[in-house]
Amino acid sequence: MTQSRELNGRESDGESDGDETFQRSGIWRTLGYRRLGWSQGSATVEWRASEDYCFPTAGGPVVQGGLVTALLDAAMGGACWTTLGADEVFLTADLRVEFLRSTRPGVLRATGEVVRRTRRVVFCAAQLVDADGTLLATSRCTQIVLPGQGPAGRGIPSEVDSGPPQDARG
Repeated sequence: MTQSRELNGRESDGESDGDETFQRSGIWRTLGYRRLGWSQGSATVEWRASEDYCFPTAGGPVVQGGLVTALLDAAMGGACWTTLGADEVFLTADLRVEFLRSTRPGVLRATGEVVRRTRRVVFCAAQLVDADGTLLATSRCTQIVLPGQGPAGRGIPSEVDSGPPQDARG
């Protein structure tokens, strides 16, 4: 069993491996993402990419770039979430990815970190590596901080447990 700790007013259970209490939703459940780590300003997400998510090339199957981008985005979103107050949410304003090498099927790990946080903007970066630790892609994004309620917010449901939304915590 994992221990709970607070991150900037939000609840974290630390490592989530084997924690069946998490209800995965959206892309996390569909693709089988796993959160490996979560600390102030950082998040690590792992995914076992199968050939089902690849396109064929002469050199072998390559994971589709949009799926590489989604994994990097999940890591940066998780990192951003750890810096928010309990009454804040964020939306991605800008996202860019550099594909350094072909991403092949297998275990992929994305680590996101907050580079800088201001009152209204969070700048994040992420790296994607394979099981051997080979750097495959990098990413940067700009997140806009919004109030959780009101016309500018996304509306936080009343049953929120002070943790990140299910798709950010895996």
